[in-house]
Amino acid sequence: MDLFGTAGTVAISLYALLSGVYKGMQVLYAPTASSFSASSESPPPSAALASVDVIVPCFNEHPDILSACLESVANQDYSGQLQVFVVDDGSTNREDLAPVHNTYAGDPRFNFILLPTNAGKRKAQIAAIRRSSGDLLLNVDSDTTLAPDMVTKLVHKMRDPSIGAVMGQLVARNRSDTWLTRLIDMEYWLACNEERAAQARFGAVMCCCGPCAMYRRSALLLVLDQYETQLFRGKTSDFGEDRHLTILMLKAGFRTEYVADAIAATVVPDRLASYLRQQLRWARSTFRDTLLALRLLRRLDRYLTLDVIGQNLGPLLLAVSVLMGLAQIAVAATIPWSTITMIAFMTVVRTCVAALRARQLRFLTFAAHTPINLFLILPLKAYALCTLSNSAWLSRTDVLQPPPPQRGNIIP
Repeated sequence: MDLFGTAGTVAISLYALLSGVYKGMQVLYAPTASSFSASSESPPPSAALASVDVIVPCFNEHPDILSACLESVANQDYSGQLQVFVVDDGSTNREDLAPVHNTYAGDPRFNFILLPTNAGKRKAQIAAIRRSSGDLLLNVDSDTTLAPDMVTKLVHKMRDPSIGAVMGQLVARNRSDTWLTRLIDMEYWLACNEERAAQARFGAVMCCCGPCAMYRRSALLLVLDQYETQLFRGKTSDFGEDRHLTILMLKAGFRTEYVADAIAATVVPDRLASYLRQQLRWARSTFRDTLLALRLLRRLDRYLTLDVIGQNLGPLLLAVSVLMGLAQIAVAATIPWSTITMIAFMTVVRTCVAALRARQLRFLTFAAHTPINLFLILPLKAYALCTLSNSAWLSRTDVLQPPPPQRGNIIP
């Protein structure tokens, strides 16, 4: 066997071993779909319920999407005190958003904060946090809709004072739009109900996702300055808010949890270019905060060490095996059958296990994600690792102008 073939076989074998152990432990610790059910305990009377402030940052959101988000927040069945802070982060389409704001201007629960220029999601969140007073704070992305019982279920979980943050399950709100949104919906299910669910077994969800993450106010205030002033290589970090804030919570000694039956539906990219830009942001954030998370592993369960290794070393081994396979084709004019066979076998096992756990045959089609991962996401992760100092949001890039004044329940 030639050098490239040998190196590729070794890399894919190590990847198969690591991935098999990691995914096997993940499935072992994560509950099955049949066990995802609401707590049998009765919620406490409303007088004992914590007050909740919902924070909705908004930048150049489509009016219909923002309207659906705010409607889902307004229709929560939560019996306790609920306040909502909608932060318009210098949107250039504020005139289009005015009717949406005015719809809720008469609702005493809703407050609108209008930032004069775009400051970024993190600054928008902090603007609301510093004006809020609730016992718990729920961050909601402006393109996300919440199930009516979302707040109730997250609050019920937060009754344990050792928990600093909790997230619900994410689904794709536009799942039926394209083949890509269907794949992303399955990807979200796996990320929530395998990865996060297994981490939650040890009270250490490593990233409470931005669209539906709740925080204990007293815990959040302890880390707020660190969150606001995060630097990377001397530069202000302005993305990866959810992962960094979660790591800070763990670092402060709080548990982070996952509630599978608290559902939030978020709009996902329906085009490959948008999806890859999102993946690039996430990859940079993951690499940055993994360095911070390494310091925590000594006091967390050993499974979390395996989790970090599996998520970071696994893709590296897979990338090496793919590169060696391509080199083998180009230089030796031979087909890397061992690599191809192993990847195909692992894909079949992965999709079959997912279909059984989710009890949905559609997960068999998740095999279509494998070539995207191999030939697009892996090179993108390599690029992200080489450009960690680049803080470009790679999302909306409209030229921002000072917004016009707005009527409503305004907080200066």
